[in-house]
Amino acid sequence: MIRVLNFFCVALMGLSILALYHVSEHTRVTQMELTRVNRDIRETRNSIGVLQTEWAHVAGPARIQELAQSHGMTDTVSAQLSSFDLLPRRGDAPLNNSPLRNASAQVPQSSAAPSSMAPSSMAMVRPTLSPQPISDRSGF
Repeated sequence: MIRVLNFFCVALMGLSILALYHVSEHTRVTQMELTRVNRDIRETRNSIGVLQTEWAHVAGPARIQELAQSHGMTDTVSAQLSSFDLLPRRGDAPLNNSPLRNASAQVPQSSAAPSSMAPSSMAMVRPTLSPQPISDRSGF
């Protein structure tokens, strides 16, 4: 009986050792994977920093202005506003003489009387623009 009990104790001890080895090996592999992921995160953050610096250089106003001038684009007259008090009031420039201000709608003439027509078969309203000179101040 004691031999059987000793055998089961030794077998249980062996299984415990194997289980502990499996857990420690799994922990080691997970630790290596965590180290790799942390390194990838660090490299990605570094590359994001480089890309942000490059974007700041590429999208800088001075560079955009230089490129625009090199491609023949010049500054047009534009109003630069520094506060809401300087915004034009309704009816004031820059839309006084622009096509947007003078837009109107015309309904085409049809041969049938409007009262006899169903709403789905009514003629569509087509907007038209009256010919107006384009304002220098509007930027259109």
